[in-house]
Amino acid sequence: MEPRAARLAAVSPQANKGQPICVLLLARELEQFILREQAEDLLRSPAVVAVDPPRVRYGAIARLPRAVGAALAARQAAQIVKMLRTDRGEPRVVVIFHPLQLPLAKAIQASCPGCEIWYSRWDRYELAYDATRQRRERLAELHEQASEASSLTFAVSDTLVEIETAAGRNALLVTTPADRFPAPQIEGTVVAVSLGQLGWRTDWALLRAVAEELGERLVLLLIGDWHEDECADDPNFAACRAHPSLVWLGRQSDEQASRLILTADVGIIPFKLEPFNDAGLPNRILKYARLGRRTVSPMLSGVTSWAPAVTRAENAGDFAAALLEQAGARTRPDSELREWALAQTARRQNEPLWQRLQELGVTGDS
Repeated sequence: MEPRAARLAAVSPQANKGQPICVLLLARELEQFILREQAEDLLRSPAVVAVDPPRVRYGAIARLPRAVGAALAARQAAQIVKMLRTDRGEPRVVVIFHPLQLPLAKAIQASCPGCEIWYSRWDRYELAYDATRQRRERLAELHEQASEASSLTFAVSDTLVEIETAAGRNALLVTTPADRFPAPQIEGTVVAVSLGQLGWRTDWALLRAVAEELGERLVLLLIGDWHEDECADDPNFAACRAHPSLVWLGRQSDEQASRLILTADVGIIPFKLEPFNDAGLPNRILKYARLGRRTVSPMLSGVTSWAPAVTRAENAGDFAAALLEQAGARTRPDSELREWALAQTARRQNEPLWQRLQELGVTGDS
């Protein structure tokens, strides 16, 4: 079983050849690595390089007979050390992020006099949910060996540090960053919601313009099926699909949708101003209102039947301004609007029909 040629992570900077270097043995490719932000910060130094995981993954190596696994790790280490000495420098530190990497790290250390192993403890690897009893025993053994071989163990929590201390070993507390996780604007942000199908009727140009105007001040929850086949040729639809402020939640049950609306400040009607849409009365207005949320709509005529619940906007700028007026309403829902909406029952709405039925003598037993 031949190992894949050793490969540096694409982001590894160019170091001065021959200098001491720190080698990060990535447990996964950097884009999928759970400690990506920590690795990227270390990689700002040209003296730190990262090595992608081998084609034969660390877990697979650990399942091999130990002599076979050790031989494979030795061949991988020889490739890595040769590549590093040729292109970068002499390994002075090898950092492992999982005990399964220990055989490779020790093989590199054996080829590089004075090289230290550092051990990142960010989980209870030996208690992994998906590990069999035999696998857990092997992980526990490797963890003990890694901890003993480590010149510097750093752990992400006080508890993990305490576990190492209780075992008579030292560990540093190095918590994990979240540099890449977005931190959109908090103050003045409006959370809007759209309930219903998303396709031909939707004014994607309007939604795009509103999203671009409000930027990080907008979160728009889109509840309902969206139809790529109806909008595939619309560049505004494509822009909306890619915009980070639009959160596409798909179809939800009524129970789930009602809870999602509770997290929003305001509902919207995103329909185009066209004859098909103009005269109707979207039922979602009443659904928003039952939860104390107003609706912002284009200048559709039919929505005026529920005027107490609706703010109409003539253009994207007015639409955006109307949304911002409702920012924070989720913490102070309109109780009068809710009371009005709850009173719009089927029995009340059908009263003209019941009256006519009675006039005709069609009364039934009720």
